Amino acid sequence: MKVVSKTLLSRGAALLLGAGGLSLTLALAAMGASGALAQNGPESLLPPGFDRPAARPTRAAPAAVAAPGRPAAAVRDSGPAPEPTIAAQSVVDAPSALAHLGAATAVGPVVLPQGITSFEQLIALSPDKLDRLLGLIPKYDIPPGAQRAMTQVGLLDTGEGGMAPQSLAGQSAALVRAVLAGNHGQMVSRWGHILLRRALASRLDAPAEMAPTEFAALRAALLLRMGEGVTARALVQDIDPGNYDPTLTQAAMDAYIATGDFTGFCPVVQLNASARDDAGWQVMRSICQTYGGATATGQSELDRMGKAKMLTGIDFELAQKYAGAVGGARARAVKIEWDNINDLTPMRHGLTLAVGLTPPDALVAQAGPLYADMTALSPMAGLGLRADAADVAGAAGVLSGAAMVDLYSQIYSDDDISGGPAERALLLRDAYVGVTPADRMAAIQQLWDGSGGPYSRYARMVLTAYAAARLAPSADLNGQSGDLIASMLAAGLDGNAAQWRPVVELGSPGWAQLAVGLTGGVVIDSGAVESFIGQDKSEGQHRSAMLIAGLAGLGRIKDSDRDSLLGKVNASVAGQTRWTGTIDGAANVNNAALVALLAGLGMQGDSWARMTPRYLYHITSALSRVGMNAEARMIAAEAVARG
Repeated sequence: MKVVSKTLLSRGAALLLGAGGLSLTLALAAMGASGALAQNGPESLLPPGFDRPAARPTRAAPAAVAAPGRPAAAVRDSGPAPEPTIAAQSVVDAPSALAHLGAATAVGPVVLPQGITSFEQLIALSPDKLDRLLGLIPKYDIPPGAQRAMTQVGLLDTGEGGMAPQSLAGQSAALVRAVLAGNHGQMVSRWGHILLRRALASRLDAPAEMAPTEFAALRAALLLRMGEGVTARALVQDIDPGNYDPTLTQAAMDAYIATGDFTGFCPVVQLNASARDDAGWQVMRSICQTYGGATATGQSELDRMGKAKMLTGIDFELAQKYAGAVGGARARAVKIEWDNINDLTPMRHGLTLAVGLTPPDALVAQAGPLYADMTALSPMAGLGLRADAADVAGAAGVLSGAAMVDLYSQIYSDDDISGGPAERALLLRDAYVGVTPADRMAAIQQLWDGSGGPYSRYARMVLTAYAAARLAPSADLNGQSGDLIASMLAAGLDGNAAQWRPVVELGSPGWAQLAVGLTGGVVIDSGAVESFIGQDKSEGQHRSAMLIAGLAGLGRIKDSDRDSLLGKVNASVAGQTRWTGTIDGAANVNNAALVALLAGLGMQGDSWARMTPRYLYHITSALSRVGMNAEARMIAAEAVARG
């Protein structure tokens, strides 16, 4: 550490006070000069007497303050003063003041901060580093009296469909951690996705042996793997940034990046500016510096990263463009070039949409469904781009049927949009307002058949659910009844689907979905199930196995009939695994939240072909026993429709 002597400080102070004395003398002289000029100004237009205020009563002048180190001088009554005057007076005696300053401040050697060896090095520090060096970094951004408790973190209360707050408080932290961290996010079931999202977004207390921040971070990370960036961001926002630990900080940064809300992360960066030095963190810090008004500092930090090869090519260009857009100053002209870029990252995707651009179609196509989910939820993306992404997000459960209809309604009202999204918007309108039922059915069928595969076809069924519910049950539409019922149940419209019960044929696909999808404890005749098995054209008669497992889990066929029917399709629900034992145990103690998390763990996969009858049986059975019969019915109906 370097020591600065008292002599240097005293000389510096003398220079400062000397300059101040000169400035004061010049100022007083200027005031006197302006008074002289004012005497030659125009005369008052007021009548005599109005421009002369009445004389104020005289009073004794205050006692003069003695200079340091000298006795106070005697003060005499100055008497009345008819006109106040301004006169230049000696305010301080410079030598005495300097002596006093030296005696008051230079009590010993001045120690510079560790790592700083000169004044020039000190002033060259960035504002962030200087604030941290001087202890000026805030430790919280919410006053202590307004800070939120770390209990019941989440979005959904029990009155809003959330799980009971204490559901996981008494569970093993190792079990909860394994269930959350072991789920890769992609599930075969749309309704399973919706159920798991609801459980993760509930206001829950952390297990007793797990920190609330870790519990929130695990939930947010799983939501992100599911494509639920908006819900993940809302979840981490329920914890004050001052309480973040490194794990929650990372999950929060990923959530803000996934939603393209880079400046929303700035309160967290402000409290932990120097916590990390990786490239992603430094990009976020530079963006926040620019957004906070330190445009030159933020841009220079990005330039430094570019020169150091911490950011190259497209990442550097996108970061520069976004920082310039939010900086408030004149933005740099940055050209975004995707040449030789072979992959898409969340940071690239988020920055591209945030600056109003679109990633190349080839990169989006090979990036996977996660990026389609993020695009569908992004308000910065174009409506047409979001409509294309909805063919993935709708089937996954990220978008509801109502949200998809709202999206296409905006497209229909925008004349500037053309191509596939505009054509689908016109077809959707015809599906609602066609003159005859046949016209409406034709429009619905065109939407289904225009999809790119089974996955996007199911998303179109979600889109047309409410239009299908407007069609009256008719024998003329019996050929399409299976798809119409699947469309309605995809949006949970089981009441509308029930109206087709008198119309559908026994053993048909529509009958099979109603057998598991409708309310009531009606026992299904095994003969009708055998009729469905005989008509099943799915590979390995997988849909028949799903129907039997679903009926058994819901308690709608006898155990003896279950085993007999499963034998006809070479399937079985017998046997125990650690997962089946755990979900059954959670159902036995009526723990709905844990059952939902375990059901999500058991439904991982990219298609229903990966779901086994045994797992479906245990999922539907456990859900029914903990009071979530509606979710169990919708999952079973979806298995029959898509299996």
